[in-house]
Amino acid sequence: MAKRDFYDILGVNRDAADEDIKKAYRKLAMKYHPDRNPDNPRAEEHFKEAKEAYEILSDSDKRAAYDQYGHAGVDPQAGMGAAGAGGFSDAFGGIFDEIFGGRRGGGGRSNVYRGADLRYNLEISLEQAAFGTETKIRIPTMEVCEACHGSGAKAGTQPKTCPTCQGSGQVRLQQGFFSIQQTCPKCHGTGRYIADPCGACHGAGRVKQHKTLAVKIPAGVDEGDRIRLSAEGEHGINGGPAGDLYVQIHLKPHAVFQREQNDLHCEMPISFTTAALGGEIDIPTLDGAAKIRVPAETQSGKVFRLRGKGIKGVRSNAHGDLLCHVVVETPVHLTERQKELLRELEDSSRDNAGHHNPRAKSWMDRVRDFFAAT
Repeated sequence: MAKRDFYDILGVNRDAADEDIKKAYRKLAMKYHPDRNPDNPRAEEHFKEAKEAYEILSDSDKRAAYDQYGHAGVDPQAGMGAAGAGGFSDAFGGIFDEIFGGRRGGGGRSNVYRGADLRYNLEISLEQAAFGTETKIRIPTMEVCEACHGSGAKAGTQPKTCPTCQGSGQVRLQQGFFSIQQTCPKCHGTGRYIADPCGACHGAGRVKQHKTLAVKIPAGVDEGDRIRLSAEGEHGINGGPAGDLYVQIHLKPHAVFQREQNDLHCEMPISFTTAALGGEIDIPTLDGAAKIRVPAETQSGKVFRLRGKGIKGVRSNAHGDLLCHVVVETPVHLTERQKELLRELEDSSRDNAGHHNPRAKSWMDRVRDFFAAT
């Protein structure tokens, strides 16, 4: 089973504060502690998941690495979940001592683990999202150690059966009225003991490396979409299958367009003269320029829709539209002659203000009505 997202495990948002993360973990630890759930074998797994998630997200450096690279960004041996090495035999410390006074639970584990899924955040341009592209990414990952071929033992030696648990990976402890089965502290649940660890991987059987992958981005992807690369995640432990790699798409801000699903929006500044008299203007689109005929007496805020000039979505057979929002620009840096001409226009319009400026007249009428009512 794929390793779950740490934020989902704790039930918090990705921007959650440290105190919220701590509160969420305390609540789950109280709920799923094995001593409170002796007849529920799933409780222990939930408890381990919550503890591993808290240990990563409560550490600012580990949390930053996890946010960028997912499970590959954090030390796989530091966790205590399904892919970690510690189990309940590690010291709980800190928050767990606050809740249970340092008591420890335990449970069994299998020897073969699926590799962790990885996440890579990829930022692309709007044009790349619209038309699709292929790019290369370089990611950190845990690969099988070539020196020991994943055994963790020094060349010429083999792992031995753990003398503490006799290969079962579990030991049983008596605590008062409770008999607790917990992960073997010597072999960490693997059932094997490495007397002479491999010098390259220090007994882990895997080493952290980087690999370069080609990623094909389909046309129409949007912010937050994920592309799954099967079996490109971390290699499994003790021969387990590899996890998957999820490439999460993020769109760079665009200088002209704003995307809303498959539609595009843009501002269309026009001059005072074009707005009053009308005219034809060029509008940029993702696949070239288009012309728009602006009718006379166009007001600021009017929207022109160019059908089919948006983006064709990944799961859509039709293109979205391009919506151009008119912004009438006020002239600046006027010469004296230009100012004089504008004053003449204003004077000539004064006797017919209601005809030439209907919106202003309507607004003034509403203002007068408002003050008359009060």
